Amino acid sequence: MILASYNVENLFERPRVMNQETGGSADRWEEGRRILNEFAALNALITQPLYSTQDKQKIIELLKSLGLEKSDSNKFIILRQNRGRLIKRPRGKPIEIVASGRYDWIGWVELTQGHVQETAMMNTGRVIDDIQADVLAVIEADNRIALSRFSEYVLTSVGTSPYEHVMVIDGNDERGIDVGIMTRAGYSILSVCSHVDDLDVVAPADGAVALGGPSKIFGRDCPEYLIETPSKQRLWVLVNHFKSKGYGTQASSNARRKKQANRVREIYEALLDKGETFIAVVGDMNDTPDSDPLSPLLGNGSTLKDISAHPQFDDMGRPGTYANCTKSNKIDYLLLSPELFARVRKGGIFRKGVWGGKNGTLWEIYPEMKKEADAASDHAAIWAEIDL
Repeated sequence: MILASYNVENLFERPRVMNQETGGSADRWEEGRRILNEFAALNALITQPLYSTQDKQKIIELLKSLGLEKSDSNKFIILRQNRGRLIKRPRGKPIEIVASGRYDWIGWVELTQGHVQETAMMNTGRVIDDIQADVLAVIEADNRIALSRFSEYVLTSVGTSPYEHVMVIDGNDERGIDVGIMTRAGYSILSVCSHVDDLDVVAPADGAVALGGPSKIFGRDCPEYLIETPSKQRLWVLVNHFKSKGYGTQASSNARRKKQANRVREIYEALLDKGETFIAVVGDMNDTPDSDPLSPLLGNGSTLKDISAHPQFDDMGRPGTYANCTKSNKIDYLLLSPELFARVRKGGIFRKGVWGGKNGTLWEIYPEMKKEADAASDHAAIWAEIDL
């Protein structure tokens, strides 16, 4: 059996702010990061039951910064005012907040979507064709229908057969960035358990009341997939996409990833306590193996084993899985229970769909990749062949 994890960076549609093609990657993301941070801040503010004077002023500042001062939409952002009004724009006068709180209006702020380039989409299919995974965890899937259509049409177009089973549960990310799984015939998905509603419940000091209540641990989800192999073995796959370093402060993003890692460890150990032996924790963890946020999974007495530590694992001289694949860019993982790790025959990192370096020359790439925008993903696929 081949088990793999692959961050496909959306298949058909992606928020335009995350899919800009002008300038280098650093320039592109400086502006994109600002917009995404302000988008998140605005959505958090408008959910308040009552808007204070300071809230209203901050909402106005964010609307202006996001380019929504004169219109409810632009290239990147849409303000939906479906019933009631959040704002009004008097002619010749400054914008005003007319709602006193969340219950005075129905609406939200959302990101506009743009189509993924066809060449990039086809190269994503070529990567999946080349790794030939029987069980493939997919990170940044649009939704289940999109993943099913990708499997049926794109994979067929590049010469491989569609996956028999496709599953995605919508997570907590408003950008439509979800995690899912695809399995070949004979690898049945017996059950799915979602953790989208797991809460970060921290008791306030001195009996104080926590404002806003507890937050959700997972920005996407950590679904548990129970898969039966052709040999009737039970395989548990926990698919993850941890908090990115790119948005918010370093301290807050580190803390969020560590909370996610702690919760994943709890889920993993609960399965061990039930007598399950073949368990994989996979996905884009957005941090390095020696980081404190990942220590609950890769240290502190955890029994999970990183596939890259296996003697038959070939990283082709580069330990990373993202961008230029240096050590500091090792962020995608296959973490296996000891019993599953003992069944590994070999593994590796597949980079042929990643644009390596300024000119795409750090490793062999597909001949169809003529420029960075043609890349299948910024992430390499990571895989393991396991005797099950």
